[in-house]
Amino acid sequence: MPQTEAPGIEVAPRTRLRWWTELPLILLVYACYSAGRLLARGDVSTAVDHGLGILRVEKVLHINAEHPLNRLFTREAWLGVPADFCYASLHYLVTPVILVWIFRSRAEHYRAARTWLMTSTFIGLIGFTLLPTCPPRLLADGYGFVDTMAQYSSYGWWGGEASAPRGLGGMTNQYAAMPSLHVGWALWCGVMLWRYGGTRTAKVLGVAYPLLTTIVVMGTANHYFLDAVAGAAVMGAGLLLAPLVMRYADRIRARFEGRSSLVAARSVGTPAPIVSDGCQTSAGERIPRQRESRIGSGAEPGASSTDAGDGAAAAAR
Repeated sequence: MPQTEAPGIEVAPRTRLRWWTELPLILLVYACYSAGRLLARGDVSTAVDHGLGILRVEKVLHINAEHPLNRLFTREAWLGVPADFCYASLHYLVTPVILVWIFRSRAEHYRAARTWLMTSTFIGLIGFTLLPTCPPRLLADGYGFVDTMAQYSSYGWWGGEASAPRGLGGMTNQYAAMPSLHVGWALWCGVMLWRYGGTRTAKVLGVAYPLLTTIVVMGTANHYFLDAVAGAAVMGAGLLLAPLVMRYADRIRARFEGRSSLVAARSVGTPAPIVSDGCQTSAGERIPRQRESRIGSGAEPGASSTDAGDGAAAAAR
């Protein structure tokens, strides 16, 4: 049975997303992410305390996989050097490529995917601000970690003090380790490949990429295992909040478009709606007065009371 729309209600067409509006939005979010990491430095001693606290919890739970992985990457350059390249590069390359691929090939899913990624990123910024954490590579030597980025810096384009290009290490926040958005973004990419890839290879990559990223961030001593867990949790929270964010965005857009259409209608001189409902006014009247016509008394609908009186006098003669 065909569906009928209620009278007077028009279904607003869904706005088509354009790359020239999406690209500035993505760049704005990434700029906020970079600025948030830079500004949320916190106290160094507090960050070190948080890092040691995480390490103690992991040892109690026997989940401190960072130590064996870091020793392996430090001893075997053929593993450590590619891992450093992966840590310094992949999240800048794979995430935008997946986003563009969804925009072009899975346009109906793009808005939800983009909103999920952005919402989770902002949640991660809150974590950086509230819980500045020293990564394993910056702990004292007695804790047994080696900074592989510094050890293999001669092989790559990064400096010995950070994963940033040489000379720009001071422009990064070294204590934004909790949560690991490297792992969070990789998990997002994996879900996109698994759901929309359509091939077995895409599904395999969807599983392998977040797992590989988790191993890399721990083996290079840039994150604890619990940082990776927190990155996955942040993505879960972003997934739950994304529908709410989209609903609020739709309301704001509808309100803005409503005001814009009203201003446009006034600017082109659209006649105002008639509110008198048949009321007649005469010169000098401030408030319209409803006048009733007396049918059968000889007065026409447009005749005045004076005309009606003259007609009655003539009839009497």
